[in-house]
Amino acid sequence: MVEFLDMGKHAIFIWSAYGVSAASLVMLALRSRSRQKASDEQVVAARARRKSGA
Repeated sequence: MVEFLDMGKHAIFIWSAYGVSAASLVMLALRSRSRQKASDEQVVAARARRKSGA
């Protein structure tokens, strides 16, 4: 385990790359959830308009 964590002079690059990757994945998940929620609301609104207009 110590060998895995001790990456010598490359540790800063490697751990920052892990951090940027993790942050990107979290932001992508949050953005996807937000867009899905907005899309679901649009579908509900469109169905309500269709139902009241028909």
